[in-house]
Amino acid sequence: MFNLAAFSTLLTLIPFATAQSAVWGQCGGIGWTGPTTCAAGSTCVPQSDYYSQCLPSSSTTIGSTTSPTGSSSAPGSTSTVTGLNTVAKAAGKLYFGSATDNPELSDSPYVAILSDTKEFGIITPGNSMKWDATEPSRGSFSFTNGDTIVNLAKANGQMVRGHTTVWYSQLPSWVSSGNFDNATLISIVQNHVSTVIGHWKGSIYAWDVVNEIFNDDGTYRSSVFYNTIGPAFVPTAFNAARAADPNAKLYINDYNIEGTGAKSTAVYNLVKSLKAQGVPIDGIGIQGHLIVGQVPSTIQQNIEQFTSLGVEVAFTELDIRMTLPATAALLDQQKNDYQTVISACNAVPKCIGVTIWDYTDKYSWVPSTFSGQGAALPWDENLVKKPAYDGIIAGWTQ
Repeated sequence: MFNLAAFSTLLTLIPFATAQSAVWGQCGGIGWTGPTTCAAGSTCVPQSDYYSQCLPSSSTTIGSTTSPTGSSSAPGSTSTVTGLNTVAKAAGKLYFGSATDNPELSDSPYVAILSDTKEFGIITPGNSMKWDATEPSRGSFSFTNGDTIVNLAKANGQMVRGHTTVWYSQLPSWVSSGNFDNATLISIVQNHVSTVIGHWKGSIYAWDVVNEIFNDDGTYRSSVFYNTIGPAFVPTAFNAARAADPNAKLYINDYNIEGTGAKSTAVYNLVKSLKAQGVPIDGIGIQGHLIVGQVPSTIQQNIEQFTSLGVEVAFTELDIRMTLPATAALLDQQKNDYQTVISACNAVPKCIGVTIWDYTDKYSWVPSTFSGQGAALPWDENLVKKPAYDGIIAGWTQ
């Protein structure tokens, strides 16, 4: 006999059975309008006020931890330790930090994690201290966006890295196409460095005074500065920087110098020469834009070589990208790669800290620069920790 009551009950259950999130899928959070139940064998677990995730029922108590700021662990991240900066400092380092940029500061959940001093002890403005942002026309300076980030860091009790005064890129056309003679361009460099660093005197731990001045083969990169002034633009910038803020650490910063090779040798030789000339230089910034599974094996050796010059070393822009989509195997390799990099810094006393180039895939520069690649950072696009987070912790604590 047809049972109308039973059939009606079945109909009421169908939407709930069909509208479910798969394992690892989102199942709740402020503003979420999708399914709020999970597929069989998984449970909806709050990761933050803004994100709940369907986790396998067997892992919901060990695979996810939530901090007061909403920072949480992703699948495969089993760390119960809260705070990359806390752990780095416990290992004897000065800081663990993140870059940021002004448009991101309207994202409250993002800012909450960025402002957590257990996670980040230093912030680097990604763009707002570069030449095009600070001196868009000759002699006319603008510090508003840089001030915003410096003031945020100060309010949080965090340090700031200044980035960057002399770089071949992101130059206003009045500099790159100005056709200045040698003496005039030297004066322009001195004035720019002095004014920018002088504005933030006492507020910046370290400055990337010159950025990316070498080609991968160790030769000088073609730039308006090198082409007009020659190698002397480097000591010109450092001398102006020291005069503007005697207490800030002054760095040369570059990429593809993580391991030994022609480019890292060029940096080594230049810093050795600058030191011999009495030019004020305090540090070498290793950017660390790396690829999953392709981390150099000579990182620690290279750091030791750099620090033998009497300077400190920091990883200044670390991220480790992969070809998408992210898989469990790639995420595990990324975890190991982050651990390798952090361990190398941890092993050398004068490697003083690490900054990641923003902390979340949501704001990573990688996808827009390297087609088909991404997922380079320890937090995913939903501000959830990935296995890479555990790799960093392991690097500091092993």
